[in-house]
Amino acid sequence: MLQEVKDLQNNAVERLIKSIGKKKETTFRAPTGSGKTYMMADLMNRVIEANEHVVFLVSSLSKGDLARQNYESFKESADKGVFPKLDPYLISTDISGEEGLHIPTDHNVYVLPRDLFKQDSLLMRGPMINFLRTMTGDIFGKGLNKTIYLIKDECHQLTSNLDEISDSFFRKIINFSATPNRSRGQIPDVQITDGEAEEACLIKKVEFGSQNDTVEDAINKFKEVRQKYISLDVEPCMIIQISNKGKAEEEWNNRIKPVLDKVENQGLKWMVMVDLKGRKNETSLCDTNDIIKGKLPVSQWKDYAKHRGIDIIIFKMVISEGWDIPRACMLYQVRDSHSKQLDEQVLGRVRRNPRLLDFETLTDQQKKLATTAWVWGIMPDSMKARYSVSLFGNGTDIQDSIRVKSTKLVQLTQKAEFDIEGFMSKLEDKLEATNIFELYKRLCKAPNDVQNLCYEYADGDVLRWYKLAENVEKVKARYDTYICDYEKSLVVDKEVSFPTCSSFSDSEHKEDDMSWVWSRKDGKDKFAFDSYAEKEWASELRKLARRGYIMELEMPGIDAEDSQLYLWGKNYPLNSEIKYEYYANGIHASYPDFVMKDKLGRIHIFEVKSVNVAAGLNIDMNEYENKVKALHELYLACSKKLPEYRFYLPIMKDEEWRVRRYWNGIFKEISHEEFKKSLKVQQ
Repeated sequence: MLQEVKDLQNNAVERLIKSIGKKKETTFRAPTGSGKTYMMADLMNRVIEANEHVVFLVSSLSKGDLARQNYESFKESADKGVFPKLDPYLISTDISGEEGLHIPTDHNVYVLPRDLFKQDSLLMRGPMINFLRTMTGDIFGKGLNKTIYLIKDECHQLTSNLDEISDSFFRKIINFSATPNRSRGQIPDVQITDGEAEEACLIKKVEFGSQNDTVEDAINKFKEVRQKYISLDVEPCMIIQISNKGKAEEEWNNRIKPVLDKVENQGLKWMVMVDLKGRKNETSLCDTNDIIKGKLPVSQWKDYAKHRGIDIIIFKMVISEGWDIPRACMLYQVRDSHSKQLDEQVLGRVRRNPRLLDFETLTDQQKKLATTAWVWGIMPDSMKARYSVSLFGNGTDIQDSIRVKSTKLVQLTQKAEFDIEGFMSKLEDKLEATNIFELYKRLCKAPNDVQNLCYEYADGDVLRWYKLAENVEKVKARYDTYICDYEKSLVVDKEVSFPTCSSFSDSEHKEDDMSWVWSRKDGKDKFAFDSYAEKEWASELRKLARRGYIMELEMPGIDAEDSQLYLWGKNYPLNSEIKYEYYANGIHASYPDFVMKDKLGRIHIFEVKSVNVAAGLNIDMNEYENKVKALHELYLACSKKLPEYRFYLPIMKDEEWRVRRYWNGIFKEISHEEFKKSLKVQQ
């Protein structure tokens, strides 16, 4: 798994723990497919490790058997030693029924299907309340004096009955959802944005198809993509979303099935599952052209579709939360004049990265395929805050005019002079072996590259794995010594340019009329930036362009000032290959904020920082300073490998700029004025 993914999830859990310590109710928002269940388990494990008297009650939807899915995930992570402090229990009436339900008190994580605790249920009136009283000590002082934290998974769904007893039994409430309900006060205290998850390759970016495309157009696109997916060793699937209010059968019989029945589409396996029971004169619509028809109960079709070769799955409007199908890469919403915008929960079904665990092993083309979803439907409001951009023209002239070399770190095992066998032979075997779970936990804390080195060395041999895991700190020390020596580990990679298309998220920091390489696909000219400092530096570069410091590019027919563009732009991370790898307890990639080509043809690369702390902004200054230090060392090394480029860390303090320049292996702090003057000097 990518180090960026681990860091993103780890940072989110750390911020969650801080928020929980400050207030009774905390809301966490992360897009579907970003690992909310994993982060939930991590959070619980850390809290219980710090305080063994804390017990968690996890309220999960009964729909899609999400409660059992969560329980099995917690159990697996505990059994494997990933989160060993968890001791989960699934509250269920499957065996005894509500009347004979007994909830044991010797676990620390209890998963509750929400619908079991509904109005007038026996669980609500009897066993559940008695259990909570026993755990918290609310029975004449004879309870267990435990502290209960309530986690509401998919908190956008109502949990009225739990809310009614929250003041009596729950010390803390933690809301988890991709779509928290702001109208009920679920304003995210901590969140992973879609943009962050996309940039870390944790979820797929979305390419929306034309509103005029038919089902047949989408299916033809799927067949094209399916051929490309062969290289991914993944069987892709397409989801078609149809109505759930009296139109499902008409849409299936008249608009979808005739297309699937065409000769050219008969090689596709399809499955339609629409539950219409409970509506007057309607029954379930379930059919398939797969061999399972008549051999497998309809109730098991949904699980079958997750893993087998079903190419196209047709569902009603709402697809249950918790139904994970990472191989899904396309979603088509059958639309009419009353169609609603796509629900984020539905959209999330096609956004999971199917090769997340071994993403680093893929080629660039495979990576792009694994992180792209194709969607036809009405865009959710939350996605409208993300805007698509493209290079002016067809992008070719700009890409030919501004070329940049990237750098990468070469891992220790790839260096011919490193002898892993010789290194390990010098380490002594320990007389008493450490518990395998403790070893696994210790290994999991090591950077990805050290873990990969361990498994490559072991090559399936348990004794070799034990030996390296026992000595993981020594291996990490040797690895750090090498990887932090950029003279040895940092190499020039390939020459790249801005991507043809990318996107940015909306923010309060906006500028318009940038006179740069990018245009918005919606025709508007306002661009948003990640911070005030970034927006201000963009404004400075725009001034330099108009004063003749930046190279111009003639673009006939382009509606820009004097039909000219200036060769500078924001390095939007999505699709960008302009990056420089560095090491900070794992390999990371720095995507500099701006790239520009001056009037004399020289390349300038900027990573903007600020020491000003905005009100309400949750920043760990120690972590921030460590990041700046790591970038300082990186760009100094890059300037030695690429002496023709000038790297900068412009740092805003109050309203002033301190500019750190890295050029030809030399670091110098210069003023803003000195920076501008240097652009006019031939050197």
